Amino acid sequence: AVLVGLFANMGDPARQAMVADLLQPKQRADGYGLMRIVMNLAMTIGPAIGGFMAARSYLTLFITDAVASTITAFIVFLFIKESMPAAAEDEGSERFLETFSGYAVALRDKVFMVFIAASILVTIVYMQMNTTLSVYLRDVHHVPTQYYGYLISMNALLVVLFQFFITRKTRRFRPLHVIAAGAFLYGIGFGMFGVVNSYAFFILAILIITLAEMLIVPVSQAVVALLAPEAMRGRYMAVFGFSWAIPAAIGPLLAGVIMDYWNPNWVWYAAFISAMFAMITFLWLSTRTRKLDAPATAEA
Repeated sequence: AVLVGLFANMGDPARQAMVADLLQPKQRADGYGLMRIVMNLAMTIGPAIGGFMAARSYLTLFITDAVASTITAFIVFLFIKESMPAAAEDEGSERFLETFSGYAVALRDKVFMVFIAASILVTIVYMQMNTTLSVYLRDVHHVPTQYYGYLISMNALLVVLFQFFITRKTRRFRPLHVIAAGAFLYGIGFGMFGVVNSYAFFILAILIITLAEMLIVPVSQAVVALLAPEAMRGRYMAVFGFSWAIPAAIGPLLAGVIMDYWNPNWVWYAAFISAMFAMITFLWLSTRTRKLDAPATAEA
């Protein structure tokens, strides 16, 4: 478990930087959107396959998982070429010696760090769907666990079906405006859980949240690729990873404290307020940097 925790996401910054290396700026949101489709498809199919195998043998399940991971590693090692631009690769030895001090460049990038702070806020809101929501629906509205599962499955399926379409439709808009619109929809969707009490409205809330998710996640990754110097995309992506790691660590804790000591509905009121504050921050950022002035279809 310790090894999984340490190494499970180690390749994420490199994978995200590779998408930025291989695709033109106008194609990056599409590329990140396609990665999300694959991830959600795996999340939809994987548990079913895992459940089928676990019912027969846990040992077979884990051996199969290990073999699949090893095969994937060999495919990457043997067939996928280094995507780092030649000019950046030439500086590799110097950067390796200065790896840790090099992160200071990203941390001193004020626009990037404000973007990270706003992303942390909006991701804390998003995290509630996979953590607090199940407990809230069960304890407050007496929704059976399987019906919560239907909501989450619907979310994953909608991403698989519509992510590419949504990304294509929003390419002509400025990236930070798209993200701000997503933050607004997060506020509406999560805020609804504090004021509605029927399953039909819970479905509507998840539909709104899923649309917001499809707006925010791939475009946010494309924004980081635009903000990062060409030779430092991996480092910027690694720092951007904290916009998920920090919410994963503190989001459920904060929501749990609210549910234990105050009205549980305040989880969703706080989510609404946080999402709206993040929206305002993204809109403010769009006025502070010319690097992201152009629509997503324009070359940067």
